[in-house]
Amino acid sequence: MNQPNKSGMLEQFVNTVMGVKTGNQQKYRDTSIATTQELDIRAILVYTLGTILQIVVMILVLLGMEKLVMLIDSNSSLPSWFSTLLTGLLFALLSIRSRVFSLLDNTRSRQTYDQVIRPRWSPPPLVFPIVWMIIAALRVISSVLVWQQMNHQFLVLPLILFVVHLALGDTWNTIFTVERRLGAAVPVVILGPWLSAVVVTAIYWQTNPVAGMTLSFSCVWLTVAAVLVFRIWQLNGSEPLYPLKLTPLEK
Repeated sequence: MNQPNKSGMLEQFVNTVMGVKTGNQQKYRDTSIATTQELDIRAILVYTLGTILQIVVMILVLLGMEKLVMLIDSNSSLPSWFSTLLTGLLFALLSIRSRVFSLLDNTRSRQTYDQVIRPRWSPPPLVFPIVWMIIAALRVISSVLVWQQMNHQFLVLPLILFVVHLALGDTWNTIFTVERRLGAAVPVVILGPWLSAVVVTAIYWQTNPVAGMTLSFSCVWLTVAAVLVFRIWQLNGSEPLYPLKLTPLEK
């Protein structure tokens, strides 16, 4: 009797931390389907603009944090570890809830994953938020190490590329999880979250080898995720690899 309760508590805790909405929590909206093979140019523009704006906002956050840390470091009355603590909290916010800086709908939900046809080897839904919690912790550790290596500077190439990586991941989530564009999700996950993760890990490695090794696990997981997205696309009709115009379904 205790085991199911513990499992349920663990799932609730993980979903709460990562902001994942289950079927009971998700407010089901009017769904849409693709009735033509026509390219949705408007969607591409929205994704592009939304991603760019999110990157700009997060860079401004880094700028503000850099100014704040400079003030803290120059204040001799504050302990030396205080700026490190604030920096860790910032990277934790970015790693777990970067979507708060996005204008796109980045709702984390299991709805799409639960409804599509998946390969036999696909992980159960609970695995994803648990793994992302681990990756978030590794992102915080590696980013703090890079920040320390860069003399407490935030507006440096490794950290700017890091927020670009986060924004690309959020946009992919909009495409796959929210809008269920299984075709468009394939090239986006490869050219967005996966490729940017490889680039960020390489840059982190050059800056601080320990940081690069710490972050490398995210590349392994995103490789698995990219293959899974590709197989889901194959198993669910292999629609064109670009966003199709969607037509709302009548109730």
